[in-house]
Amino acid sequence: MLGGFHLIDMVIMLFFFILLVYFVSKFAWGPVMNMMQKREEHVANEIDAAEKSRVDAEKASQEAVAQLTQTKQEAQKIIEDAKSAGVKQEQDIIASARKEADRIKLSAQEEIQNEKDKALQALQDKVASLSVLIASKVIEKEISAQDQDKLIEEYIKEVGDSNE
Repeated sequence: MLGGFHLIDMVIMLFFFILLVYFVSKFAWGPVMNMMQKREEHVANEIDAAEKSRVDAEKASQEAVAQLTQTKQEAQKIIEDAKSAGVKQEQDIIASARKEADRIKLSAQEEIQNEKDKALQALQDKVASLSVLIASKVIEKEISAQDQDKLIEEYIKEVGDSNE
């Protein structure tokens, strides 16, 4: 007996302790360690997946920003093209309207000149006829048609020269 312990009790306790360590290592420690290793691998995989997701999200965010920038640039170009087209169309419409106004003005001037010429010709014919009539009454003689035409032409020349 050693200090209140019996040697046989100690050997039995040692035997059962070794037996307990054996069973724990065989049936509990291995599976627990296996489970802990699997859990560690699972956590490591989850961390890797989260890191990959973060990198993918960051890449997608950068692509979205680049796409947004490109879309803004395209929209700005479309707006500028539309403005340019509007200005060009405005200029074309103004030029066309000016050409049409000039054409109408020229046509009106030509028509006015034609009407003026017709009125002047009619007036000259009337004056010539009246002059011949007055001259024939003054002279009181009948003149031939040929003489009348000659007198009309001379009178028209005189009236035309005096109008210019």
